[in-house]
Amino acid sequence: MGCGRVEDVTNERKHDRGCVCDVVRAIKDIQDAATNDECPQCPTNCFLEPLGGLVSPAARHRADTRVFMLLTKDGDPFKAFFRDTDNCDNDCISVYFRVEDIFDGCCATLRVLEPLDSNRHEVDLLSECGTKINLRKLCKVRNFRLTGSCITVDLNCFCAIECVADVFLNVCD
Repeated sequence: MGCGRVEDVTNERKHDRGCVCDVVRAIKDIQDAATNDECPQCPTNCFLEPLGGLVSPAARHRADTRVFMLLTKDGDPFKAFFRDTDNCDNDCISVYFRVEDIFDGCCATLRVLEPLDSNRHEVDLLSECGTKINLRKLCKVRNFRLTGSCITVDLNCFCAIECVADVFLNVCD
């Protein structure tokens, strides 16, 4: 159960999935559909359709990924390692993901996305001591790059999801 949620055994209805699972499932459906519709009212809602709805209407046709962050029970961004192929000195940690697959109810394969600044340079998200995410550095992230690193997660283990952007990463189907 996500976020310390306790199962209600007195109620006939059993909660199999949490809201984070439902949102990630919706993001996957939106990415797969990638259709053009009118703009909804809330421009940062994770359920926003079509893919590209989190960017300007002119850029919609180019979006193939909804970038999101997952938050732990403590409200901290969930982080994952990725393999850095350009041999820069930056640590290979990211809090940004793209959903690749959902299976067994609420498990997902997520691709780790490399955070980049507005000039498409890597952003090292770690603090000076290199052990924690420096939340101020998240504000420098403006672009993303696909990595070859994927992780499998149980989406019930997260308390929140934040959709960040709809971007074109030239993902192969």
